[in-house]
Amino acid sequence: TTDFEFTVTNTIAAKERFRYFIKVPELAAFYNEITDYKTAEDVGVDRPEKNEIMCNIPPTPEQEEFIKKLMLFAETGDATVLGRLPLSDSEDKARMLIATDYARKMSLDMRMIDPEYGDNPGNKASICAAKIAEYYRRFAEYKGTQFVFSDLGTYKPGEWSVYAEIKRKLVEDHGIPANEIRFIQECGTQRAKDRMIADMNAGNVRILFGSTSMLGTGVNAQQRAVAIHHLDCPWRPSDLEQREGRAIRKGNEVAKLHNDNKVDVIIYAVERSLDAYKFNLLHCKQTFISQLKRGAMGLRTIDEGSSDEKSGMNYSEYVAILSGNTDLLEKAKLEKRIAAMESEHRSFNKGLGDSRARLRDITDEVEKLEIIIGKMEADNSRYAAVVQRDSEGNPVNALTLDNCQFTDEDRMGKYLQALVKNTNTHGEYVRVGEIYGFPVCIISEKAIVEGVEAVHNRFMVEGQYKYTYNNGNLAMSDTHAACMNFVNALEKLPETIRQHRERAEKKRVDVPTLEAIVSRKWGKENELKALKSELAALDRKITAELAPKKEEQDGVENKQVNTVDTPATDTKKSMVAEPQFRYRPMTNPQRPIRLIGL
Repeated sequence: TTDFEFTVTNTIAAKERFRYFIKVPELAAFYNEITDYKTAEDVGVDRPEKNEIMCNIPPTPEQEEFIKKLMLFAETGDATVLGRLPLSDSEDKARMLIATDYARKMSLDMRMIDPEYGDNPGNKASICAAKIAEYYRRFAEYKGTQFVFSDLGTYKPGEWSVYAEIKRKLVEDHGIPANEIRFIQECGTQRAKDRMIADMNAGNVRILFGSTSMLGTGVNAQQRAVAIHHLDCPWRPSDLEQREGRAIRKGNEVAKLHNDNKVDVIIYAVERSLDAYKFNLLHCKQTFISQLKRGAMGLRTIDEGSSDEKSGMNYSEYVAILSGNTDLLEKAKLEKRIAAMESEHRSFNKGLGDSRARLRDITDEVEKLEIIIGKMEADNSRYAAVVQRDSEGNPVNALTLDNCQFTDEDRMGKYLQALVKNTNTHGEYVRVGEIYGFPVCIISEKAIVEGVEAVHNRFMVEGQYKYTYNNGNLAMSDTHAACMNFVNALEKLPETIRQHRERAEKKRVDVPTLEAIVSRKWGKENELKALKSELAALDRKITAELAPKKEEQDGVENKQVNTVDTPATDTKKSMVAEPQFRYRPMTNPQRPIRLIGL
């Protein structure tokens, strides 16, 4: 898709690239075949929460002036505007790398480009030093510690660096003892590094500076950590997580007991600098990575521009804030509102679909139960009309067996018991007799008895359904009970019908609620459409603001073309009716004009 992004020179441009990823469940399934991804929250690690603070720093006058020079350099390749010699051919091919390097240094401190720029009370070093001092005093009672990260301007003995500059300000301007401020680069050995970590956990070292590579991993100095300061923004989201993991980890006692179990993470970003571009890149990377790993597999697609990171930064808004472009900020806010409403709409539709499916299942099951009850009631009426009872109201056993000439219970019972032992119907229902006009059947089923496959025979009375007593198992030690098995099965019919009615009634209880749910409509459809229309209008406005620059460039090119000498003919007529030469604008005065084709 195409969306507006920042270039390294801080211009806004429409850029087309992959933002919309399909077949997410399949991709995640493949990913999960080779990984087992668990977060600290998944496994219940007791660690502080991250309290993110964005510190937006207006550019100094020197930075604003240098931004203009940097844009001119990126567009023209004229290195003299940056105070360096003209680019060689190989350097010109790497022009954007050179521009990026300058932009990174400029956004951190102008003195990294040229020491002649001097100090400025509004630069990153000054503002960061003031913030560090504020936390130092606030947690002085508990000896709270702080990490300061920057991959540029690292400490080198005897040389100026951003690390040393901030330390100077902390000591001279804020009265913090120099021995409580250390640099990880001072540690030449692992033993020295271990001592520094121990001193930090003890509160003897209160402020520790370092880069992602040296301080971002393998440092367990979290016991008193209350704040993390990002002077620059790394290129990878994982680097940001590694930095923050120095304090946001198990064992941080001061944050847990004295800071509401939170660690403040302060990000320093100069407005309208490379910081905006790097946040833009992190946004593109972080969104897809976190969504895929966390596996919101209810979606077939992932749109990196429509979902906020649940546990990370809202990069889109940060980029807009840093740019100083209110249209971009409004665009980010609109996109966030639209994403929230679309997420709500998806949840509503999912709940609606679940309720419809449940209502359909309940309705189908109740209908089936009613059919079953109706057929059972018909069998029960048929049985009640013909059953004979003794003086005490007990049913008379009217069992007859097809291949048994005996009619007394004792010998009929033994015959039935013999069927249990010697019959194999191979899974078919076979008639063996009758009771009150209802056929009596036997069926052979496979069973495992003490690890050996055997045949298990069961009996049932056949009406519109098949009815059993004791699950169709005959009493093998009592011939009277064996013969009574079938009349007992018919006598159970009223209780079976009652149980089915209770089950149907329990199902019906949820029907009115579900019907009310499925009849509802999402009430924010019009609001969502209005927001999308507003976003589309804003996109058109931003595009229109970019368009004049292109038209102006085209106008310059056309003007250059028209100034090229042509034969003394009627130019206007020639432009309309005659085949024309296409001229390449003169970009190098020493090279001749070449005519490109007819």
